[in-house]
Amino acid sequence: MGKTAPHCLLLLLYLSGLVRCSAAFLFWTAMVEIGYLNNNNETVDKYCECGVFGRNSPVEKASGIVTLPLGDPKGCGPDPIYNRNFSSPPWIALVKRGNCTFSEKISAAKRQGAAGVVVYNVDGSGNSTTHMAHSDASDIVAIMIGNTKGMELVRLVKNGTDVQMLIEPGSPHGPWMDTYWLYFLSIAFFIVTAASIAYFVFISANRLYSLSVHRRSEKRLKLEAKKAIKRLQVRTLKREDEETTSDSHMCAVCIESYKPGEVVTVLTCDHIFHKTCIEPWLLERRTCPMCKCDILKALGVEEETKESGSGNSSPDVTVITVAGGETLYEVPLTDPMSPDPQRQQHRYDNTAFEGDSQAMRG
Repeated sequence: MGKTAPHCLLLLLYLSGLVRCSAAFLFWTAMVEIGYLNNNNETVDKYCECGVFGRNSPVEKASGIVTLPLGDPKGCGPDPIYNRNFSSPPWIALVKRGNCTFSEKISAAKRQGAAGVVVYNVDGSGNSTTHMAHSDASDIVAIMIGNTKGMELVRLVKNGTDVQMLIEPGSPHGPWMDTYWLYFLSIAFFIVTAASIAYFVFISANRLYSLSVHRRSEKRLKLEAKKAIKRLQVRTLKREDEETTSDSHMCAVCIESYKPGEVVTVLTCDHIFHKTCIEPWLLERRTCPMCKCDILKALGVEEETKESGSGNSSPDVTVITVAGGETLYEVPLTDPMSPDPQRQQHRYDNTAFEGDSQAMRG
């Protein structure tokens, strides 16, 4: 389960990176309200959510009289380019996009005391806007509106009409607020959650299976150990036995000397221990506490179990090879059906090999 922590950490980092990348596309619309007197001395009020706050603009209210730059409508000339200053009533600069950066346009109006800057888009762009960046002029409200709306304001101002403008924050917009993005993120979240659950279920099932296999293996080994313990020699110590007369002999399990009348078990490696001490030890470890001899292998209990479980298995073979890696023989090393040790060693010859060896010696 410890391996799941790095995966969770990577998932969190991925999601946090996705949020940061999405935040870069967040923008706020601007509510633009204008009011003026028409030729009939009637008050005209218009209201629309047709502006977009700049990336570096504070999303705040701003109000004032709409003011055009002198000469160049793009507001890129040297100071002063407006006929107003800090002592004038609050005013908002209306400039056209182009010729210089957004920061230069906004900074020029800010230096002369504008309460806000409205940039309208280039000719032919209709009512489209962009999310403008102006990192060098970040302490003044700045929005962009479409060319159609901007030219309408320009005509009013050029005709001598005092246009009062109020800018208010609209609503935030971002990729995750779009319906398709919402569906996409919902599906992605579901997939990630389902994958995480499936991963944890798989890991848990795998661990449970491993534990089950381990328990079955331990149970089988304990049964084999019981069989092996029954084959071990058991003695009752007498007063004249060497183990009872010498202090150098003691049980390695309980670290106590042997006494006459005690029952001891002799392992296949000839080490002796108290019967009550060594049997629980062998059930758990199946090896001699002193020399680590495996009693199952020494008594052949494990091999018998394997043979009975596998049925008729083929005898062990050895593969004899020479340089080049081509197999020459597959010869059984032992004959389990023969009690004669001499017959267990299969003799074979390779006249071609002997001829090559003699040639090399010569």
